[in-house]
Amino acid sequence: MLPDLDSLALFVRAAELRSLTKAAEASHIGLAAASRRMALLEHRFRTALFERSPRGVELTPAGESLLPHARAVLIEINEMQSDMRDHASGSRGVLRVLGNTSVMTEALPADLASFSAAHPDVRLLVVERWSDEIVRSLLSSQADVGIVVEGVCTDGLDAYPYRSDRLALVLRTDHRLAQGLGDGPPPAVHFEEVLDDGLVALESGSSMMRLLAQQAVIAEKTLQLRAQVRSFEAVCRMVQVGLGAGLLPASAAQAMGPSMGLVVRPLADVWAERRMLICVKEQRPKNTSLSLLIRHLMHAHRRSP
Repeated sequence: MLPDLDSLALFVRAAELRSLTKAAEASHIGLAAASRRMALLEHRFRTALFERSPRGVELTPAGESLLPHARAVLIEINEMQSDMRDHASGSRGVLRVLGNTSVMTEALPADLASFSAAHPDVRLLVVERWSDEIVRSLLSSQADVGIVVEGVCTDGLDAYPYRSDRLALVLRTDHRLAQGLGDGPPPAVHFEEVLDDGLVALESGSSMMRLLAQQAVIAEKTLQLRAQVRSFEAVCRMVQVGLGAGLLPASAAQAMGPSMGLVVRPLADVWAERRMLICVKEQRPKNTSLSLLIRHLMHAHRRSP
């Protein structure tokens, strides 16, 4: 006999809260009923799932093994209900889309908007993540499609070309690399020219920071990081107050920098141009809506003005 879903949900809550009492309160049932449900669950699996003490509950090895399975079942059930709800309302389905920080501030929002306009029966749920997090989510089937920077490990995924971007420096007008420029677009500058300066960049979990750190090692230099932040706007703010030269994707730098009185100079290095990839899990179930979205994104740059 299969365990019922309410008991699995209660088990997951108790494991996360380390308390059956708190799990019962969160589930809006009495403690006695919760204890009975857990006893029946343990009886069905013929093994103890919790070690109980006055301080709460801890998972046994069997409970540790069950927890990821129980979470996966509940996620699948939730997604099934969501998909069926969309079909009942006339929608074709829901696609979970993850985008890295660079593409979320560049072309991806507009590309997804044009897809939604062409396919109004497909609902998109869009979340921003670092590229490594996107890969993990795709492999665990917590997302349908993700946009990552080329260079992250994509084993187990199918990858298709999307767009590309180039890294750039964001500088105060009094920075030595921002002075003596003409009226036209500022010329590109090599990364090594700023390696002895104080730098402002994204936090270490970003793929951009790993790339910059690798290139600094190749140049036999050490990054002189003065600040690491989570957003592009925060990088520009730090540069604006004089904490150092900023490093950002050029399109994001151009969108934010000039309005904040900052100078943007693209990096001339070949490696500074980064390719973005559309990734989906290998051997995934056939999904017409997902195929339409992949095709739309792959050809998005051709439709750009």
